[in-house]
This record gives sequence, structure tokens and C-alpha cells, in this order.
Amino acid sequence: MNLLLFEQNELRDSRLRLAGSDRRARHIVDILGLQPGDALRVGMINGATGSGKILQAGEQGVEMEVNLSALPAAGPDITLILALPRPIMLQRILKQATVMGVRQFHLIRSARVQKSYFQSSAAQPEAMRSILLQGLEQAMDTRLPEVLVHERFRPFIEDVVPEMEQGSRLLAHPDVPDTLPDLYGRGRLDSKLLLAVGPEGGWNDFEVQSFREQGFACFSFGSRILHVDTAVLVLLSQLMVLQDLRKR
Repeated sequence: MNLLLFEQNELRDSRLRLAGSDRRARHIVDILGLQPGDALRVGMINGATGSGKILQAGEQGVEMEVNLSALPAAGPDITLILALPRPIMLQRILKQATVMGVRQFHLIRSARVQKSYFQSSAAQPEAMRSILLQGLEQAMDTRLPEVLVHERFRPFIEDVVPEMEQGSRLLAHPDVPDTLPDLYGRGRLDSKLLLAVGPEGGWNDFEVQSFREQGFACFSFGSRILHVDTAVLVLLSQLMVLQDLRKR
């Protein structure tokens, strides 16, 4: 935990009190070993960051005085459209993509996504929020990403996508000749990015054509087929490097 996060309604006159059973209190006492007088980094969810001075810490809980001083630095403007993966992969992707600065997730149904994935415990709002917060704690960010779930592909591609903000629209798909560096060389990478990543079996022809009609440019890694969670991290890393080069 690089940043202790709290809700706005938890703060009372600059005091934050955490019950002894609270995961955050246990981390402060058992893992960090902080004592009265010690300080740690804190942040209000969707708000400012600062420091918290420990006033009390023990089995009964933790109390600290909070001083918020600055907003987190602006991160990349990336929206991730993801064909809903298996629950364990979903958890990994949500956390690591949040660490890397994804601001919005669209979890969608594609032809090769099992409908049961949408009923899994990992895809429920509270479970996903918990994973997102862990990503923010790691990245020392407070801006909670938005997660939108779409259980039908056609309404998503026909009604939702056209209303999204403009930016570079990218579709990861095997067996196409272009790569991300190719798109970068043609000026196809703006500061705002919409990245669509399909299931491990790939998008079907109808889905690819539907994305193309909405302005998405297809690209691939080449001959290697990666697991979805690996692919997302590799793609986000490449995009961040290319965006940095674009600014120079």
C-alpha cells in the first residue's frame, strides 16, 4: 500500500478514524508498524493527496490527522474496451491497467465470451471496485476509473461507441499486417486513446468489421498470440512509450 485511500465521508474535521478490523488499519499496524507521531501518504478517493499523522494506532484501530495538499498528477487518457475475460484474468487486468492509468473500462460481450462470466463474483460492482482501489494504492493515484458493463455487443457498438469522445481508436487483432509503430508512423496515435482488446480466441469477422465502421484501426503483435492479461499490459506499455515520443 503506497497510498492509503479513504472516502470523503470518512473524514471528520481533518481526522480519519479506522476501526481495528479495517484492512487499512491492520496494514498500518501489522505491516507498516507505524506508531503515534509517524506519518504516511494518504489520498481522498477522486480528490487530493497529502499526509496523515498517526495519533493512535493499535488493536482498537487507527486515528490520524490528515493534511491534503495536492491533486495527483494527470495520467494518460486511455479507455480500455475489453471482451470480458475469465474472472481471474479480469481481476489481474483491472488492477494492473488501473496502475498504468486507464481511466475508463468497457467490459463487453463478444461471440467468444461465455455469458456466465457476467454473473461471476469478480464481475460484480463491489468486487471490481475493491480491485480498482488496490491499483490506485499501488500507483499512488486517487482517480477511481469508471467501469461500464455491456452484455450485448450490437447495442454497445451501435449506440455507445458513436457517443464516445473522439481520439485514436485502436483494435488489437491477430493476422493483420499493421503494428502499433506502423500506426504511430502514420500519425494515428492521439493524446486520447480508445483501445479494444478481444478474447483469447480473437474477435470474429462481424465484430472486426463493426469496429472498423466506427473508425477503429486494426493492428497486431505479429505472429505471437499472448494471453489477454499479458497483452493488455504490453499494449499499454507500448502506447505510453509511443505517446511520450509523440510529445518530444
